[in-house]
Amino acid sequence: MNKQEDKSVNGDRADRKAGFAGLRSRLRLLYHSQSPVAQRFQAAVLIVDLAIIAFFIATPLLRENEAFLWIDYSIAALLLADLVARALASTDILRWLRQMPIIIDIFILATLLAPTWLVNLGFLRILRLWTLTRTSTFWRPLKKRRLGLYQEPIQAVINLLVFLFVVTGFVYTSFANRGDEPSIAGYVDALYFTVATVTTTGFGDITLPGTSGKLASIVIMIIGISLFVRLAQAIFRPAKVHFPCPQCGLQKHDPDAVHCKACGHILNIPDSGGH
Repeated sequence: MNKQEDKSVNGDRADRKAGFAGLRSRLRLLYHSQSPVAQRFQAAVLIVDLAIIAFFIATPLLRENEAFLWIDYSIAALLLADLVARALASTDILRWLRQMPIIIDIFILATLLAPTWLVNLGFLRILRLWTLTRTSTFWRPLKKRRLGLYQEPIQAVINLLVFLFVVTGFVYTSFANRGDEPSIAGYVDALYFTVATVTTTGFGDITLPGTSGKLASIVIMIIGISLFVRLAQAIFRPAKVHFPCPQCGLQKHDPDAVHCKACGHILNIPDSGGH
């Protein structure tokens, strides 16, 4: 290879590297910046994510539809494209891959790509709602409208909903149509049992058979009560703002706090409201 050809090859490599770096830079701006174009892009991604979650919730009712697999694989393609784009937008891909929301999203992608093999784990797809709330894109519209104080109760509601649908899917997958006269004959029965158990209403008209059913009911009640208590605390206790104390690092304070209640340091919490 002569010098001219060597320069040409090196030039092509440099162009490809520059093009790849430019792509990552554009994706980083789209996913993380506050420009009008980025905000429109993030809003579109959020709408698509919410539509995907609605599909996940309705999956048990749509599974017999002829178009189900086409929708399933289309959503898999969208989720794969989003994961690849977010990976390229990250500054450290390996660290990004180790984050729990990303691990869950990759698992959800696997259930979409192999819906027949992983059909018994499909109920875990609703965890996509939880991973979505781990992103700043989900909360940005709320904070933009000065409603950031409601983030904690909204997160508590979402956690409870995710738990309800995960447990409903587990109960439906594990106990539906078991035995000669099954108590749970469909998805609605599983949802009804889950809500009755979590709220400790316990009508007794639907129960899970066997020792495994009793143990599952106990776990559902304990975790459900904990989530309800967490929700009540988030709704009824005084709202806090996230403002780290520069001296002791305490993260949350009353909106009108002048001094840190832990160390007494004078605070200067920004006030977004009027007088």
